[in-house]
Amino acid sequence: MSEANLTQSQQAVNQLKAFISEQIIGQDILVERMLIALLADGHILVEGAPGLAKTRAINALSKGIEANFHRVQFTPDLLPADLTGTEIYRPQQGSFEFQKGPLFHNLILADEINRSPAKVQAALLEAMAERQITVGAATYPLPALFLVMATQNPIEQEGTYPLPEAQLDRFMLHVKIDYPHAEHEKDILHLARAEARGELLSESSSIEQISQESLFTARKEVLDVFMSDDLEQYLLQIILATRTPQAYGEDMATWLQYGASPRASIALDRGSRARAWLQQRDFVTPEDIQDMAFDVLRHRLLLSYEAEAEGITTDQVIEQIIARVAVP
Repeated sequence: MSEANLTQSQQAVNQLKAFISEQIIGQDILVERMLIALLADGHILVEGAPGLAKTRAINALSKGIEANFHRVQFTPDLLPADLTGTEIYRPQQGSFEFQKGPLFHNLILADEINRSPAKVQAALLEAMAERQITVGAATYPLPALFLVMATQNPIEQEGTYPLPEAQLDRFMLHVKIDYPHAEHEKDILHLARAEARGELLSESSSIEQISQESLFTARKEVLDVFMSDDLEQYLLQIILATRTPQAYGEDMATWLQYGASPRASIALDRGSRARAWLQQRDFVTPEDIQDMAFDVLRHRLLLSYEAEAEGITTDQVIEQIIARVAVP
C-alpha cells in the first residue's frame, strides 16, 4: 500500500512510530508491541534488564498522543489507595470528596510491578480488566483511552512479589527485550550527547500529537482487517494445542500443565490484525499470527515440573506448537 493510499489514521500512527523510533534506538520490537497494544486496546508487560529504555519508551509514546501520562514506582509499602485514589473529608462542606489517583490518567507506567504486594497488584489489574474503580459505595469509570505498561526486572528477585498466572492473564502481551546491538549502542551514545546539549528540545516541543479520536478510528480500522476462515481456524488451533497438547506429541503433554484462556484467543486475534494494519496491509497472514503468538502466550502457559526440570521454556513450547500445528 503506497503512502498516498494510507488512511489518515495510518499516516498519523506511522508518524508516531517514526518519532518513538528516534527516541528509542535498538528496541524496534518494543516500539511495535506498544503500538499494537495501543491499537488493540490491551495492556503490556515488559520484562528486561535495567537501562533498556522501558520507561523512556512509554514516555515517548505519551508525548506523541493527546493524552495524560503518569508513572508509578511500585514499592513494597505502596497501598491500593495510592493508585485508585481515596475519599478526603472536607470540614468546610462537612462531607467526603473523592480525590482521584494515578489510575485516572490515560497512559500508566507501572514500574517494577512485582515489587508491590498482592493487594496493590490486584487493584491495578482489576482496573485493567473492568475499566472502572470502586471506592466505598461509588464506582468511577476510567478514561476511554486507558493503557497500562508494566515493567519487571528479571535479574533481581529479592524482595519481589511475582504476579500470579491468573493476574498475568489480564495483560494482552508479555514482551521480553534484550540489549541493543553494537551499532545501535553507538547511536544511543550520540543521542544521549545530543540530549545533554539540549539539541533535541526544540524537536520534541514541535511534535504533532495524535488525537484520541484518530486512535479510536484506527482501532475500528484494525477490527476491519480481513482474516480468512482458514486463518481464524489456524489461530484457534494454536490456542487449543495449549489445552490438548497430547494431540501434538507425548513430549508436549508432559511439558504443559495448563493452557491458554479464551482471553488469549481474543488477544491473538486482535494483535495479529493490529500487526497487519501497522504493516499497511488489509489482511492477516500466518506470519502475523505466528509472530504474535510468543508475546500473547508466553505468560499464559503454565509448565509442568518435568518441563522445568528439563530446562524447557515457554518460548520453546510455543516454537513447537507453531511447528506442529498445520498452516493453512
